Amino acid sequence: MTVTTTAIITDEYLDHPPQRVWRALTDPVLMRRWFMACDDFRPELGHRFALDMGPWGTTHCEVLALEPERLLKISWKNPPLDTTVTWRLVPEGSGTRLLLEHAGFDLEDPRQRRAHDGMSGGWRGKVSSGIVAVLGELAAA
Repeated sequence: MTVTTTAIITDEYLDHPPQRVWRALTDPVLMRRWFMACDDFRPELGHRFALDMGPWGTTHCEVLALEPERLLKISWKNPPLDTTVTWRLVPEGSGTRLLLEHAGFDLEDPRQRRAHDGMSGGWRGKVSSGIVAVLGELAAA
């Protein structure tokens, strides 16, 4: 049997410096506003935390890689998923290129394919517009 693994990848330029983008990615109060409830998140290598996914249950995560203002990689475990989410921040002019990769989906599994398809729209739509709104509020403060 051939297993087809496909990642969700986004690439977005944000007109905000890496320090501000990093803050939005790692401050639990701000994360709640653009991402989801994750009150026990800390940007520390090896830290384990949970995401409240509402009707989809709880996603168990761990910080797998961390380079402040450059890289955040977490595990994403919510059966049947055992995936990773990686954000890379690349300084670009006065802003930041934010690259996201949600990897590890087995598209041969119908449940994982549904999750992949649903999350594709979420990462590219609601989550993307949400972080842009939070960054705008931080810049105005």
